[in-house]
Amino acid sequence: MTTTKAEKQEAVTALVAHLKRSPTIYVTDFTGLNVKRLTELRRKLRAAGVEYVVVKNTLALRAFAEAAVTGLESHLAGPTALVLGGADPVAPAKVLSDFAKEHEKPAIKIALVEGKTITPAQVKVLAALPSRTELLAQLGGALQAPMAGLLGAMNGLLYMMVGALEALQTKRSEGAAS
Repeated sequence: MTTTKAEKQEAVTALVAHLKRSPTIYVTDFTGLNVKRLTELRRKLRAAGVEYVVVKNTLALRAFAEAAVTGLESHLAGPTALVLGGADPVAPAKVLSDFAKEHEKPAIKIALVEGKTITPAQVKVLAALPSRTELLAQLGGALQAPMAGLLGAMNGLLYMMVGALEALQTKRSEGAAS
């Protein structure tokens, strides 16, 4: 099946729109994955809020040029798919790493995270990090702990003061009764 020049330009335009919306891009090699596994991977990535797009290298080169994405061109060889992620670069890295551990595919060629290229080894390190929501929860807990400690200390002082006032009141009432 041949594609016309207009269809190719339409594909490039759509890819450029995706690239401009994606601060995180992973370039993968999906060699050895059958349709069932690719569908499973796409489903997992979609659940993480990212897209998995199989592209022709020449069209990807054109789209990278139009979207001003640099640093990935030399890695467009062989079967290529792009993982276009959102603001959280950890979620797609986790999905790709977990899937690769289970099925030994896809291979990550390179990634672009907020304009900086990272190697497959760095992607594995990124995948080991907690997700953005987990990090925010940890930060919230770290900020809450000192406040909770201060509140507990103030509450303890209040109970001690109430105890002292009650002791003083009982002492005075015993002294007035005698």
